[in-house]
Amino acid sequence: MSEPLKERRLGLLQATAINMTDMVGIGPFITLPMVIGIMNGPYFLYAWVAGAVLSIIDALVWSELGAAFPLAGGSYNFLKEAFPSRKIGKLMSFLFVWQTLIQAPLVIASAAIGFASYFSYLTPLTTWESKMVSGGVVICIVILLFRKIEDIGKISVLLWIIVIGTILWIIAQGMAHGNFTMPLQTMNEGITMNHSFAAAIGFASVKTVYSYLGYYNVCHLGGDIINPSRNIPGSMLLSIVGIFVLYLLMNVSIVSVIPWQKAMNSDYVISLFMHELGGPLAGKIITGLILLVAFASVFSATLGYSRIPYAAAVDGAFFKVFSRVHPRGNFPYVSIVFLGSVAFIFSLLFRLSDVISAILAMRILVQFIGQAVGLLLLANNKRKHFPYKMPFFPVPVYIAIGMWLCILISTGWKMALGGMSMIVLGVVVYFAKEKLQTADD
Repeated sequence: MSEPLKERRLGLLQATAINMTDMVGIGPFITLPMVIGIMNGPYFLYAWVAGAVLSIIDALVWSELGAAFPLAGGSYNFLKEAFPSRKIGKLMSFLFVWQTLIQAPLVIASAAIGFASYFSYLTPLTTWESKMVSGGVVICIVILLFRKIEDIGKISVLLWIIVIGTILWIIAQGMAHGNFTMPLQTMNEGITMNHSFAAAIGFASVKTVYSYLGYYNVCHLGGDIINPSRNIPGSMLLSIVGIFVLYLLMNVSIVSVIPWQKAMNSDYVISLFMHELGGPLAGKIITGLILLVAFASVFSATLGYSRIPYAAAVDGAFFKVFSRVHPRGNFPYVSIVFLGSVAFIFSLLFRLSDVISAILAMRILVQFIGQAVGLLLLANNKRKHFPYKMPFFPVPVYIAIGMWLCILISTGWKMALGGMSMIVLGVVVYFAKEKLQTADD
């Protein structure tokens, strides 16, 4: 017998901590050399600015919808409520859950694969040993999530402190021992504002946006957030601004010690950075902290995504088994186990470079663009009662849609085509399901 999650127990600090631990993860440590390589110049910092701008603009859409519909499942509820046609809303929300069953495990697997990649700095791993490490990370996360939400909130704050502490240590080392202002002074050298630069920003932004993803994780936990009309928008803004500042300072710190020409060819650029400044022991310590950060990210992401199939099942729009909650811990254990199981398989099958682009390609059309369009379609008499309203509406929504389309194109035609194919398959499954339900009735 299923029942809804009962009490709201996560405040602004815990919500922000969950967002920020999800955002950081292994992302900035593995994408830093990728971004430099794509931009191929000291102006690579602009790609991190572009990622932050898109995140802030898109967060305005999430803030309106999250504050108005603070329920477990996030985008599932937004898509269902935002479209004026009930049939289209049902289709869009189904497609979101459908693609979540694939892309959420991809997100979890990407952090686990990145964990195994950095782990090989400490000890060389064969291909199968690396897969065993990444799969083991997923299993540990599932076990750790089998507990009450208030306990998870406390764990998230602790992991958040470790995440922020690790980045601050990297920044402090660069400020103390590197030429810290040099990267900022030279970031415009060789820059030419033309089509090639715009294309490079687009391709590099695929990687930086991946590193910012998670600023909306609080919306998936909407049913657990205290005072959601204030804490959902507030936690997203604090998360994005805080992470942007940390990312920018961390990048500056790294290239103030390691020239960007060398940094872009390093698989363990953070470990190399600390090794040069403090020796082998410092390199191993920072690697251990990065592994803990990656683990924290998988923890936070799995927590948020587990609420999506659960919310759809409680609503009667998905398989009923996903609506089950643990009798003592009151958490959606079937959803956690399912996503963890698929993520475990993905962690054994895929490479990190392929996963990053696939994640964005699968999500952009249905989730990011879909809910932005839905917000535009909401009747004024509905939106005027929203507890939070973005400034200059609807301009930020149109900007967000345009920017997401550019990111989709930048993932490459194979990834974009794969994402659209999954949507088409989801539409077929949806109408087949509807037909079977009608026949049963």
